[in-house]
Amino acid sequence: MPSGQDSGAFARSMPAVFVLIWSTGFVVARFGMPHAPPMTFLSWRYALSLACFALWIGVARVAWPRQPVQWLHLALVGVLMHGGYLGGVWAAVKAGIAAGTAALIIGLQPLLTAVWLSLRAPGGHGRVALGQWAGLLLGLIGLIMVLWRKLSVGEVTPLNLGLCLLALASITVGTLYQKRHVAAADVRTANFIQLSAAFLVTLPLATLERESLDLHPQLVGAMAWSVLVLTLGGSSLLYLLIQRGAATRVTSLLYLVPPCTAVLAWLLFGEDLGAGVIAGLVFCALGVWLVVREPVSGN
Repeated sequence: MPSGQDSGAFARSMPAVFVLIWSTGFVVARFGMPHAPPMTFLSWRYALSLACFALWIGVARVAWPRQPVQWLHLALVGVLMHGGYLGGVWAAVKAGIAAGTAALIIGLQPLLTAVWLSLRAPGGHGRVALGQWAGLLLGLIGLIMVLWRKLSVGEVTPLNLGLCLLALASITVGTLYQKRHVAAADVRTANFIQLSAAFLVTLPLATLERESLDLHPQLVGAMAWSVLVLTLGGSSLLYLLIQRGAATRVTSLLYLVPPCTAVLAWLLFGEDLGAGVIAGLVFCALGVWLVVREPVSGN
């Protein structure tokens, strides 16, 4: 980690860097899924990431969490934020949902998180501010505008929509759980424990898949980016940001992820980016912004 003024500048840039990395995750899923079943791909991703973290931990000789309960908390977060979230997204993309649509659904996570924290805030009497209710309404309107069109052309099905909602619930609960229960720990050992738990959950599901891996250059590239950039970089940044209390700063930027993903998917895959989709994205972005701009105690 940098020190002095460089450390301060790095800390301030972490949320923006995280969002840029996070935006590529949906696109990478679209690149990789034509050539592999989702749980098999993720099992290899977790295994390779674990090897990288094990080497990093061994060279740096970093400390492991001392309390067994912290291992349990980290493992539960790993199951939710790696197994449930990534498993849901990658399986949904494999089931035919567009990268931009998946990003839009998962993009409602900051909205759900902020409203839940408002309801649970000390002294807040469980009330959600008027602006947050307006944001909720706008976000839902925007989502319906996009999904209605996608449903009409057969892109969104009960299966892939349900998988996206599973991913949304997993990352929302996982973020809240980590913020509340996980004590500060070295990001490398914390990630190793989380990924180990996700691997143990995902591997049995991978054995049920009949499709084999096709070592296509797109698959190799997607795997390399997933391990080196998304897991080692993005997941580590997310852990650090939550532990440093910067969850609100991350949340305030996450509403940019769906539009960025939609543009990337349009450029790379020709995904629909018509007036209706753009309007829906704008409504969702405004809705999330209205929710996260309200101060929330304890975040």
